[in-house]
Amino acid sequence: MTLSVTAVQLTATEEVEANLAQITGAIAEAPAGTDLLVFPEASMRSFRRGFADAAQPLDGPFASTVREAARGSDLTVVVGMFTPAEDGRVHNTLLVTGPGIELSYNKIHLYDAYGSRESEIVAPGDEIVTFDLGDLTVGLATCYDIRFADQFRALAKRGAEVVIVPACWGEGPGKAEQWDVLTRARALDAQAWLVAAAQAWSEPQGAAPLGIGNSVIVDPFGRARVRAGHEPTTITWTVDADTVATARERIPFGDS
Repeated sequence: MTLSVTAVQLTATEEVEANLAQITGAIAEAPAGTDLLVFPEASMRSFRRGFADAAQPLDGPFASTVREAARGSDLTVVVGMFTPAEDGRVHNTLLVTGPGIELSYNKIHLYDAYGSRESEIVAPGDEIVTFDLGDLTVGLATCYDIRFADQFRALAKRGAEVVIVPACWGEGPGKAEQWDVLTRARALDAQAWLVAAAQAWSEPQGAAPLGIGNSVIVDPFGRARVRAGHEPTTITWTVDADTVATARERIPFGDS
């Protein structure tokens, strides 16, 4: 029971069409054998520019193009985008699409920190989401969610053996160190593989989170198995159920 997972570290631009071209190009060029291809949060449009006007429904042209590319390459793809919310704001959404799979997750914990107020534009989600891919169960979280251990324990209780965390982690004092600690800690909390696909480093601009790179795949014992630098790249690792089972057997959490 294994999956080959690739995290794509890219820099989203302010133009949706240019970002869509990056995404479909990466899908077409995914490493041979990849089962799951993960893109960062806000791959649809950079936080550098207001993104409310970029929001599209899940049957809109952005998602439809990603969907077609994923199916054409026989891949399951996770992409960060924005969808309309009922109250006039938008949702910070993960689109999950591929052969036989179609679902989404709306970011629950919004980035109201370090001078940013994501909640002014983004409406929070209220449901944790898992899905089955092959013989493994995969859970979803987005960027700032990683600061909330309860979500990762809840995903584990839902059976998640892999947790996907697309992100656009903002730069700042200690932020890279926090990212390192949090990715490994949440893998330990969930006793699951954690696949964090982050936006590549961009020149800071105000309080907007624009990315620092450092995409990483962490095993259930908190060991970073492969890590990216700051530039656009991809990282790949084969995740498995056996390592998860071993971690949960050696360190039993029970019902906690």
